[in-house]
Amino acid sequence: MTILLTGATGYIGQRLIPVLLDGGHTLYCLVRDCNRLDISRYDSDRIHLVEGDLLQPDSLAAIPDSLDAAYYLVHSMTSKGNFEEKETASARHFIQRLQETTVRQIIYLGGIANAQQLSPHLSSRKKVEAVLRTGHIPVTVLRAGIIVGSGSASFEIIRDLVEKLPVMITPKWLRTRTQPVAIRNVLEFLSGVLLLEQTYHQTYDLYGPDLLSYKDMLLLYARERGLQRYILTLPVMTPRLSSYWLYFVTSTTYQLAQHLVDSMKVETIAIPNDLAQQLDIRPIGYRESIRMAFDKIEQDMVLSTWKDAFTFSRITDHLSTHIQIPEYGCFKDHREMRTENPALSADRIFAIGGASGWYYADWLWAFRGLLDKLFGGVGLTRGRKNKTQLIAGESLDFWRVLYANRAEKRLLLYAEMKLPGEAWLEFNISDQGIVSQTATFRPLGVAGRLYWLAVLPFHHFIFRGMLRKIVDRG
Repeated sequence: MTILLTGATGYIGQRLIPVLLDGGHTLYCLVRDCNRLDISRYDSDRIHLVEGDLLQPDSLAAIPDSLDAAYYLVHSMTSKGNFEEKETASARHFIQRLQETTVRQIIYLGGIANAQQLSPHLSSRKKVEAVLRTGHIPVTVLRAGIIVGSGSASFEIIRDLVEKLPVMITPKWLRTRTQPVAIRNVLEFLSGVLLLEQTYHQTYDLYGPDLLSYKDMLLLYARERGLQRYILTLPVMTPRLSSYWLYFVTSTTYQLAQHLVDSMKVETIAIPNDLAQQLDIRPIGYRESIRMAFDKIEQDMVLSTWKDAFTFSRITDHLSTHIQIPEYGCFKDHREMRTENPALSADRIFAIGGASGWYYADWLWAFRGLLDKLFGGVGLTRGRKNKTQLIAGESLDFWRVLYANRAEKRLLLYAEMKLPGEAWLEFNISDQGIVSQTATFRPLGVAGRLYWLAVLPFHHFIFRGMLRKIVDRG
């Protein structure tokens, strides 16, 4: 079958790709930027890229006319501006274009929305359902609450809270109940309903076997990890304070924290259905989901993470527009050093950040990350998805990977911390064994120039020490 996949660079989309390829299907992945998805890693000639933006209907002409099914996995919850308007417009443009194709089914993944009062996020998801149903194409709607898996926003936030805080002073929404579902089950449902006619024009809630409060989820995670944790719930903590609490303790952005807090006040309890029985799927419990997630983490096999989404990025256009580092009007810190072991130096370059740190004065990097958080930035808590591999488009602490090519021994990063300007950090190793390390800063006005002068003394020994570690000289 020929399938259109939207949201292919997102958390769910990246995990669904290998499942559909293993099923023998041909995939067309709709992406806003073809540089964001490296399809060569799938080692298949049945996956293709289609560049288009759902907010720009003219760009959707590139979608093939001959299709069997389409997955709608996009959302704009953390984008700037009115995300509800963007979600509605995207869905409307999507359905208008697909009605011109041979698509026989649309599969949409939304959120459980059975409560009487919904958060703006869940309300928007429900509106998208209605828009998708305005066409003549049968729609299968799958609704999930909390998705538990390595790299999922819910799992990583719970992980941050429990691993970092022996005692948690929490808001009252921790008493809200939900039915978490394992990412493995979500993928089984998404692939299982594909062109299954009895699921056409139907809506199914996806849920696991456990009905838990968020407090239960935190304590069960702690028990599974062998940690003793204490939780004190305060009824007076406002939504804004709750959002700041999540933002400073976890790796989430403040904007996402606001939407999460709004949604976490709403109980996402499923309406029972027999879809699992129809598809012969075994619902996975919450504690087993945690164990499965850590199996992936410990094996360094995390396929996708919510932090890679460009809705959390300073980059609002294509990666390619930033790969060309500007030459004029910039400050640079350029250093070179010969390495006796280019392979080892390359290993260190491509393992930088995350748990490996930045090789020199990590406490200063941590302090810079804290300052970034205080000023509303992403901070240094995002880490990295894989210990040794980097792919263009991924997040790396408070950087975004623009270009990563192990064969060329080149890594280019773009700063996503709060800055009065733009910054790049590039590593290269020449055929002669010369390691080049270049930090480039394009200032914005007087504030940008003053910023560079202020950090210049720190750059001298931080960048010098980092390069020496990369070439194994200290």
